[in-house]
Amino acid sequence: MTEPRWLNQARTWLGTREIPGPRHNPVILGWLHRLRAWWDDDEVPWCGTFVAACMDAVGVPLPQHWMRARAWLDWGVPLPLPLVGCVVVFERQGGGHVGFVVGRNERGHLLVLGGNQGNAVTIAAFDRPALGYRWPAGEPMPIWNAELPVGEAARSTSEA
Repeated sequence: MTEPRWLNQARTWLGTREIPGPRHNPVILGWLHRLRAWWDDDEVPWCGTFVAACMDAVGVPLPQHWMRARAWLDWGVPLPLPLVGCVVVFERQGGGHVGFVVGRNERGHLLVLGGNQGNAVTIAAFDRPALGYRWPAGEPMPIWNAELPVGEAARSTSEA
């Protein structure tokens, strides 16, 4: 199966971590600079920044408020079920969380490649319902297949 180009881009940044304290990861700062953010640190929740950086790197238009996880719910085309590479939005206390669907684990939880998952770009399992799934408008969709690949990842306990 060929993955969408934004997901290929996202995989190149797996393992990128924020730096606690006054120093900041230059990769994350580079995303903020390229996206013209008005802040310049990796202490602010950056899951939306990560998704935006991946989409921007391959020329996919962004929502106006790309830094807000829930803004991705009004972007692109809604999907009734997840596809590999689609944007998924979850609720979390204090806001939301956004990332890319990459599969399911054996328990049926979504595997999400996202930023700011335990302060890093990781693949994590989410055992809560999604608020929505989105696909970039104008981008070809794979042939519909509701069966996501099955893999394993640590259960997400921190999206901030």
